[in-house]
Amino acid sequence: MAKRNAQARARARELRGGMSEPERALWEILRAGRLQGIKFVRQLPVGPYIADFAARSERLIVVLDGETHALPGAAEHDATRTAALEAEGWRVIRFGNNEVMTNPEGLARAILMALGRDL
Repeated sequence: MAKRNAQARARARELRGGMSEPERALWEILRAGRLQGIKFVRQLPVGPYIADFAARSERLIVVLDGETHALPGAAEHDATRTAALEAEGWRVIRFGNNEVMTNPEGLARAILMALGRDL
């Protein structure tokens, strides 16, 4: 168990260092409590998965769907991953990379709505 956790942490650290442009744009919205003081973290290991962004206190995971999510079999994998995260008590919301790049205010509003808050 400890080895898997160490491997997951190492992989998460690697992912944080190689964020895509949409991930960086979303992180600028979420980091340092900028979204109504809610603390988000990047690349959080949750079970066998690594959540893109997570608000631990709110049990909310935000997933950005990039090009790899359009590949064959990706929809099934995403559904399995979402179900597993929800079984762990997390809520999962998904956005396309294009949404964060073209409508960051709308994306922030949608995240707040998922948390039951207003912008």
